[in-house]
Amino acid sequence: QVHLVESGGGLVQPGGSLRLSCVASGNIFSIDAMAWHRQAPGKARELVASISSGGTTNYADSVKGRFTISRDNAKNTVYLQMNSLKPEDTAVYYCNADIRSRPLFAARPYWGQGTQVTVSS
Repeated sequence: QVHLVESGGGLVQPGGSLRLSCVASGNIFSIDAMAWHRQAPGKARELVASISSGGTTNYADSVKGRFTISRDNAKNTVYLQMNSLKPEDTAVYYCNADIRSRPLFAARPYWGQGTQVTVSS
């Protein structure tokens, strides 16, 4: 069993900052890519940012220059630093990771339960 647990969401004013964390635990041999996605009410889930096991990052155009994804491999944790937040960033943010439970086994995608981020004055 593998679990991903997000934390750090909340209510913030426009222009403010939040830092999301996601910890993976359980039967983990190695973690490949990790990512953050979000889903706003009435909209499809979208990729916000991703980071490879080697540290290569990728961002959605809407968050470039404002959000930073990072990871601590020793702690099986991925972070999302969100600055200059806008009302349109309001969504449930989900953590995702491709995890191998045993050597030579294919990596499987796992998802967290989501954390709400609300940007409002």
